[in-house]
Amino acid sequence: MDAWLNRLRKEITETTADLNDSDWNRASRGRWCNAEIVEHLGRSYGTTAKMLELKMGVGGPPQIRAARVREFLLRVLIVDLQIFPSGAKAPDMVIPKGAPGPSALKQALSNLERMDVAIATAEERWGSQDPIAMHLIIGPLTADQWRKFHYIHGHHHVLQMRQRLRASR
Repeated sequence: MDAWLNRLRKEITETTADLNDSDWNRASRGRWCNAEIVEHLGRSYGTTAKMLELKMGVGGPPQIRAARVREFLLRVLIVDLQIFPSGAKAPDMVIPKGAPGPSALKQALSNLERMDVAIATAEERWGSQDPIAMHLIIGPLTADQWRKFHYIHGHHHVLQMRQRLRASR
């Protein structure tokens, strides 16, 4: 597994290691609970993996356009500066549906591995210098940028879970 994604797997696993039902379901008013955060992460990994798998199934090179100014600035902020802005609405396809914490965790870790394979396969096919796919919000990303984006995004949510767990103990 790639170093960024392995680090992410370790952070998620360590943070969720001893959660009980109360810990999984704890949330501030109007915020996702820990189970929903983990499900959201798993859905984002599965969505990225599926997108890349479908693109590779088509055969030709990925259809990539140049980044728009907003996409470029967001990519610099998130991927290069490692600052993940809070409060953005998640795209519909990655919004949690209510899976219990342990199930969400199992799916998230499985999808993380699937995504790692899909990114590596796309990188092998299309190279490491050029974008391999378009991110819905931050535009064209290379394989390394996809990995780092998912680490920064996942780490952002891991920190939220850790803060919530510290406050409750």
